[in-house]
Amino acid sequence: MIKTVIFDMDGVIVDTEPVHRYAYFQHFDELEISVTDDLFATFTGNSTRNVFQKLKHAFGLDHDVEDLIQRKRNIFNDAFDTKKDLHLIEGVEDLIKDLYQNGIQLIVASSASKVTIERVFNRFKLHQYFSDIVSGEDFPKSKPHPAIFEHAASLAIGKKDECIVIEDSTNGIEASYAAGIFCVGYRSANTKLQDLSKADVIINHFNELNAEKIKNLK
Repeated sequence: MIKTVIFDMDGVIVDTEPVHRYAYFQHFDELEISVTDDLFATFTGNSTRNVFQKLKHAFGLDHDVEDLIQRKRNIFNDAFDTKKDLHLIEGVEDLIKDLYQNGIQLIVASSASKVTIERVFNRFKLHQYFSDIVSGEDFPKSKPHPAIFEHAASLAIGKKDECIVIEDSTNGIEASYAAGIFCVGYRSANTKLQDLSKADVIINHFNELNAEKIKNLK
């Protein structure tokens, strides 16, 4: 029986992807580099640090990676504070509350920074439902490396095979697969360029899930 659900955050709990995209492309313009949509799609699920490590190599940037990260985060934070229509993914709040009320442990394991996770959790009052928050900034390698999910599973109240991951990106699903954790792939408008084929189950809306169904997955 499933005892723990490990949620990705961006694109699964909250739709911050458009804000991240805006911040990245504003920064790319400042850096005078041309990042194609196809290249940008490969970064989904990566930490900001890993993205800029790759861009620094690809475009021969002289900037320090930490400076690049901070500038992008500043643009993101400004946009986050002014974007009035930032909202939770449709149906996910009801699912989170249902899982919590039925005694299922909830963990978030996101490539986002701790600061960004805190901003989202504070804005939408999510702390009360989640036992643990795991940030990708604590790991040297981003998804698809499995480290973040392996660590999240180590915090679970049960065994690894009593956990599931909910993800919306190719890299996240690859990470869950590599960690040997059952994965629910969430297909949304923002994931049309993502390959969800390695997910064990694919959903198109969170109303397809509830505590009873999740407990008996596998």
